Amino acid sequence: METSVDTIRRIRPEDNPIVASLIREVLVEMGVPKVGTAYADKALDRMYEQYSGPRSVYLVVEDQGKILGCAGIAPLEHYNGNVCELQKMYFHKTIRGRGLGSKMIQSCFEYARKFGFEQVYLETMPFMKAAQRLYVRSGFEYIDARLGHTGHFSCNVWMLKDLI
Repeated sequence: METSVDTIRRIRPEDNPIVASLIREVLVEMGVPKVGTAYADKALDRMYEQYSGPRSVYLVVEDQGKILGCAGIAPLEHYNGNVCELQKMYFHKTIRGRGLGSKMIQSCFEYARKFGFEQVYLETMPFMKAAQRLYVRSGFEYIDARLGHTGHFSCNVWMLKDLI
């Protein structure tokens, strides 16, 4: 049965436990290490608060009142430049492959441009091939070295997209 997505919207405080659970579920499903990845991030249980700062936004995909996907952007930590990071983009298996990843990335790009960023950076894992294909289709290019310091030392695929 095809899922009909109601909306992509900003995270709300009451979404915190649902988003944290969704992200952990997807990471476990994909066999992602629990150390050196988003799984270990202290902010995972406080995503609303984490993305309430300047030039940051966290979005959720909601279908009939149920959160089934999420992603955000924020300034790239420990980096001297006008670059944001696409962060914590995950989708429940029931809605993958339906174009929502592209819609979510485009929504994040809109916010990044509105916030005045010049580039978007991301980190991912080598085995996440479907995600990498989506990123390439969205204009990201592979780069040879990490930018900034996100603390995700297990993520050793780095990509960058120009927004201007």
